[in-house]
Amino acid sequence: MPAQEPTNDAPIVAHIGLDWSKDHHDLCLLAADCCQRESLILEHRPEALQGWVQQLRARFPVGRVAIALEQSRGALFHCLMDYDFLVLYPVPPLSLASYRKTFHPSGAKSDPGDAELLLDLLLKHSDSLRPWLPEDPATRSLRLLVQHRRQLIGLRTRMTNQITELLKGYFPQALEWAGDLTTIQACEFLHRWPTLAKVKKAGPQSLRKFYQRHRCRHPELVEQRIQRVAQALPLTQDPAILLTSPLLVKSLASSLHALIPQITIVEHEIEKLFAAHPDHDLFSAVPGAGAVLAPRLLVAFGADRSRFESAQQVQEFSGIAPVLERSGQSLWVHQRFACSQFIKQTFHEFAASSIHFCGWARDFYDQQRAKGKKHHTAVRALAFKWIRILFRCWQNRTPYQETIYIQSLHQHNSPLIVTLCPSK
Repeated sequence: MPAQEPTNDAPIVAHIGLDWSKDHHDLCLLAADCCQRESLILEHRPEALQGWVQQLRARFPVGRVAIALEQSRGALFHCLMDYDFLVLYPVPPLSLASYRKTFHPSGAKSDPGDAELLLDLLLKHSDSLRPWLPEDPATRSLRLLVQHRRQLIGLRTRMTNQITELLKGYFPQALEWAGDLTTIQACEFLHRWPTLAKVKKAGPQSLRKFYQRHRCRHPELVEQRIQRVAQALPLTQDPAILLTSPLLVKSLASSLHALIPQITIVEHEIEKLFAAHPDHDLFSAVPGAGAVLAPRLLVAFGADRSRFESAQQVQEFSGIAPVLERSGQSLWVHQRFACSQFIKQTFHEFAASSIHFCGWARDFYDQQRAKGKKHHTAVRALAFKWIRILFRCWQNRTPYQETIYIQSLHQHNSPLIVTLCPSK
């Protein structure tokens, strides 16, 4: 049956705590008309999962079934989200760990025990838990794609860093002659000439043809590189290094050669989905967002305007808002670590980018630095400010306009006006 938003008027007829693992899942169930808890071990197979859900629907043909689990995505969550009578309550792992310590200070842990604790959380603290509601397919697809792109970029970075370290150990000249390691040109250069000896044997004509095929439009640069190849001396003559390192460089270059076009494909799909999204104009107008960060800002807020009731909720959810701890006369302010690192990184990277495209953002950052704040602290403060602005634009479905915000700064006599309009 298709996934739909659960109807709020349908009663909850059963509560379930579900502790998942790779090969099986422990469940603890309590029906609304019963006081006896039931335990079950469910095998992690599509047939077993779907068969169990069908049995659950047959047993409770009317009403909804609430399930608390330590997932907000993944194989199990993706399976359960397809059924409209299931109300899923994702519980953060840290929350469950803290709740477990309340009853087991020794640190004792078991899967059936966690299933019971999840059931307890659901029964006693459901008002503090937020049920998962499905987003529209376009927003959900865009969310997954921008996350996948970030993972692919991270993989590419790890591979280029490893290639760089290897080349520094036996063939540092290649870092200049191959070009940017994130390009097809560099991958093919390293696969063809993984050592200085091999590139020297290639000859000037082969090198010219190689650079021409890769559209190197600077003949003087090509000739300079050819000359340096002729004059180059090896960093090491160690036969062990010259045997092993080039093999790994070729292997990494081949993998990178396959990865680079896949990143481009994902980026094109993101561009297409973002262009067709109803909130495209809203986030594409934000200065400094660009083709990469604008879709990420969109999925950070989502399409459901009831998801966040205030900008503060966005600031806390994203991890940009600091954590304030008081104990007696002590006061401690620190970063928020229990949050989505991807969303936190999105706002942090966007705020840093906006400094180069927005006058008041640059001035605000400079003021924070003048107060002695470190770079990342100043960027987080700017992100905190940007979230308030973007939240209002998001709620009103109104694209950001610099002139309107500057007028607002004037009305509130903001200190930024002194630097933006020094004559006033």
